[in-house]
Amino acid sequence: METVVLIAVIILMIGIGIRWIHVLNARDDARIEAYRFTDPLSRPPGLPDDTGRRAHHTGADR
Repeated sequence: METVVLIAVIILMIGIGIRWIHVLNARDDARIEAYRFTDPLSRPPGLPDDTGRRAHHTGADR
């Protein structure tokens, strides 16, 4: 009998945890969606057009 109660409590706690994670994710998604991002910063003068990793290496077309 105690094993059945233990298994039921474990399943209940897992269900509560799953529900809590879903609620927190929904709240965070709403907060992120409501946040207004600023315009991207302009590129400092003197930087090349391609600032990717490959642009900085010599022999990039290997």
